[in-house]
Amino acid sequence: MKPRTFAIITAVLLGVLGLGAALVTPWAPGTAPAAAPGPGGAAATPTGDPAVWTRSTLRNKLMAEMNAADPGVALADLDRITKQLPYTVRFCHPIAHELGHAAVRRYHQDFQKVLSFPHETCAAGYLHGAVEEMLAGSADPEADILTLCAPANKGPCIHGIGHGTMFVTKQDVPAARALCDKFPTDSKRITCSEGLFMQFFAPDEEDENAKANLPADKLAQQPLYPCPEQPPLFRSACYFYAPTYFLSSHDWQDHPEVFAEALKWCLNAQASGGAGDCSRGVGSRTMKYNLDREDWAANQCATAADAWQRKACTQGLMSYYTVNYTDPGAPARLCKKITNPEIAGYCRGAGGLSGTLD
Repeated sequence: MKPRTFAIITAVLLGVLGLGAALVTPWAPGTAPAAAPGPGGAAATPTGDPAVWTRSTLRNKLMAEMNAADPGVALADLDRITKQLPYTVRFCHPIAHELGHAAVRRYHQDFQKVLSFPHETCAAGYLHGAVEEMLAGSADPEADILTLCAPANKGPCIHGIGHGTMFVTKQDVPAARALCDKFPTDSKRITCSEGLFMQFFAPDEEDENAKANLPADKLAQQPLYPCPEQPPLFRSACYFYAPTYFLSSHDWQDHPEVFAEALKWCLNAQASGGAGDCSRGVGSRTMKYNLDREDWAANQCATAADAWQRKACTQGLMSYYTVNYTDPGAPARLCKKITNPEIAGYCRGAGGLSGTLD
């Protein structure tokens, strides 16, 4: 398969995907987000929920619901909250990961029982976490990566395997890549690589070992490390997720200008052919972190100097929007909210990326 395999395979379905942090309250363009309210600083709603959710308060509520009932109750409530309050999407995926980890422990590694609950919420984060936990406790991960998702072997589960390879190898990219290479087809290897690099650039916050193994010194010294050195089949997924670390390390929560800066940073990948994937990744993260203000997110894409990069960024916007909103009307709904004529045009023509990117 040619070096651009990832981009070719993932450029599917015009504007439609089957599927695919931190507290910030809505803030005006060009300003920093409002500070999180302190204890007693925000009145509770009539339901007893806080006026503004943080990752920790939402996580604690859902874990309590799962302990009192089952994962299905917690996931249904998570789905309800993220639809009512889009800003919570910024941290719903890692919370869903935690629910998946806890469910595997609760049901004593009975994977089929864990997956018996609806688990598509927050781009299948629950499934990803469950797969991570299963592999982390596996006595033979090389064998289990080929059987855990069988017989369906659907993309979201294989993506979860990619996350799990990083748990098994303690963030060792070559070793994790070797596990993904166990899959018999390039398409599954690519899907696995998506989870691998998503986990690499954004280790689960509850996993202190993963964070400790993150090579922060190399990431700080070498733009887009380790993407240029990856084999062609894995390179594009690496570039796509690289902006996740750039944005977090540049404190996007308090510095909204960093989204535009990330597009300039992606130009470092032009020599190695990854600038397009990186720019799509910036668009995807920009939408994920600003799902409650779509037009502002689109205007960040408009800051790019070149049309090709503005288009790639817009494709990323669309990719995440349709990961989060899976109904058929989602693509058109997003494009109608974009006021910049050029970006709106790219939106209407945007093809979806991989059905497992989140």
